[in-house]
Amino acid sequence: MSISQTELNDEDSPLPAIRIIILAIFLLGSIGTGTELLLLGHTETIWQRLPLVLISLSFVSLIAHALVRKGVTIRVFQVTMILFIMSGLIGLMLHFQGKMEFKLETNPTLSGMELFWETIRGATLPPVLAPGMMIQIGLIGLAYAYRNKTVNRPKSRR
Repeated sequence: MSISQTELNDEDSPLPAIRIIILAIFLLGSIGTGTELLLLGHTETIWQRLPLVLISLSFVSLIAHALVRKGVTIRVFQVTMILFIMSGLIGLMLHFQGKMEFKLETNPTLSGMELFWETIRGATLPPVLAPGMMIQIGLIGLAYAYRNKTVNRPKSRR
């Protein structure tokens, strides 16, 4: 099932309201994540500051888009969302590596699947799956920007 251009432009369409709801979810997730990272002091290295920089860049691009309504501003936002996803994947690897090193320091006999499971569960820091939040927020941001009217798309042939 596809959405026709008429449905996207229809004044009675629920799509504008859905887009606003998705934007609100994006903003709440970004503000919450940024606040938590700041409260945790997640600022020691460039890799730790990267999520905060990306959250700030996303806000700047959204404000720019609200002011000028140009395709380039939504494209910058979309690129930022792709960077959110990439930073989340990098964060997952870094958190996993850091926690695995900690587990090996506390129990050098761990190896294989036992080491894997001990690494991804448990309450010790760093939380291995926490960077997945950046992936989730990035996907929500891409959903918000999907088929934005200000982006020039090539006309389809029919």
